[in-house]
Amino acid sequence: MRFQTIMKFAGAYTLALAVMASPLRMSAQGGDTILKPADTQKLLPASVYYKAQSAPTQLRNSTGIKFSDGYYVLTTLVDTSGYSSDVAAKYQAYFIAEVPLKFGAQNLPAGVYGVGFIAGNKFVVTDVGAHDIFSIGSESDDAIKRPMPLQIMADPSGGFRLYAGRKFVKFTR
Repeated sequence: MRFQTIMKFAGAYTLALAVMASPLRMSAQGGDTILKPADTQKLLPASVYYKAQSAPTQLRNSTGIKFSDGYYVLTTLVDTSGYSSDVAAKYQAYFIAEVPLKFGAQNLPAGVYGVGFIAGNKFVVTDVGAHDIFSIGSESDDAIKRPMPLQIMADPSGGFRLYAGRKFVKFTR
């Protein structure tokens, strides 16, 4: 009996250590997982098609979400050096959504898009032909301690935030 009690305690202790040692990637969204670049690199291609060209992705600057039901949202910065300046200004990242999303009052169907943060505190979403789908206002988070070139974080009021440096937009599923 005493041996079983010790073994239960040892098992619980080992489990607690494993949980504490594992990287915390779960968001507050009921089992949805925010992905880091190491997680997305095996899911995203090395180059992507946009506006009649193929551009290399910056997989070290990628992020995403794996929802609890197995669907993904993935995004990665893109090297736009071969594009015209007007296209490169609004196309900074490749954005893949396996589910419909909502950015403010705008609905975004599942699909593949180009996205970017542009002048005037705007966030623009385009199709792969570089046609504007919508733009919304973006915000700045001066309190963020370590801005990354591209990241997704849980939004305290629900949903998520897509960041480019300190600029961000909120979105929900």
